[in-house]
Amino acid sequence: MKRLALSLAVVFTLAACDKPVPEATAPPMAETPPPAASDQPEQMTPPATSADMFATRIDGILAGSWRSEANKARDAYRHPKETLAFFGINPTQTVIEITPGGGWYSEILAPLMKASGSYHAALAADSSSDYAKRNNDAFREKLAGDVERYSEARMVEFDPKAPSFGAPGSADVVLTFRNVHNWVGGGSAAAMFKGFFDVLKPGGVLGVVEHRAIDGADMEAIKTSGYLPTAFVTKLATDAGFQMVESSEVNANAKDTKDYADGVWTLPPNFRLKEVDREKYAAIGESDRMTLKFVKPAGDPIFQPKDDAAEQMPAMETEMTEPAKATQ
Repeated sequence: MKRLALSLAVVFTLAACDKPVPEATAPPMAETPPPAASDQPEQMTPPATSADMFATRIDGILAGSWRSEANKARDAYRHPKETLAFFGINPTQTVIEITPGGGWYSEILAPLMKASGSYHAALAADSSSDYAKRNNDAFREKLAGDVERYSEARMVEFDPKAPSFGAPGSADVVLTFRNVHNWVGGGSAAAMFKGFFDVLKPGGVLGVVEHRAIDGADMEAIKTSGYLPTAFVTKLATDAGFQMVESSEVNANAKDTKDYADGVWTLPPNFRLKEVDREKYAAIGESDRMTLKFVKPAGDPIFQPKDDAAEQMPAMETEMTEPAKATQ
């Protein structure tokens, strides 16, 4: 029996020696905690573009409490947001508005430019007429009565016969709304457009909104109707040195027949005939208007006549092929 027990013990011992040894398992690695908030890469907010600034401000300005309900009602005819966007207006520019009248657009432009750009109202000199002086006094009173809106607005007087609107090349944009017919009637239109050209920077924009006559309208008739042909206004600008960029139909009105005995002033907001057919003219609305964008040519060859641009090409090619000079 002792011999049998010893034999079994030997067999069990040998079997245990043949059992494979399990491989060692590495302890699980601890999870790396996410970096603290301060360690996260900072998300850079792209700087606001001038177009962003315009979009951010314009709706609030149009809804502003300083604008009367009557003026707000005219937005449907004057389309200020779309018109200013078409002209490329942004709050960082130096903008000159020519003869702002009662300040309808001043209520929009002055707050739009405040703190980031510059708004200038160009007024015909008080001495030019009693009418100009009365209008100018009312405009100055308007601006003085609302310091919050107009504290940074500037005014410049000009002589309509020899107009100067500021230092040469100092403005980004010149705007005129429904004024050209007055200058045509007064014989100062060519001088006015030359003044616009002089005050603008190269590449600066001239924006024109004007009552639009039918093509080929008689020039004598338009002097009393208030309507001007688009080709006539375009020629005034191009004769002064501007180049046409594009036109917009944003201020068009197909209901305007342009054949009224008292001209464009028959329509709202003037209603020159007082209560005669008032509902009829109110249904037509304000006048059909051209909206034209011009640019003062800059030094870039794209703005030069083809011959001049061609003459500059060899020089440009030479500059491009010369080895770059070491930075000092």
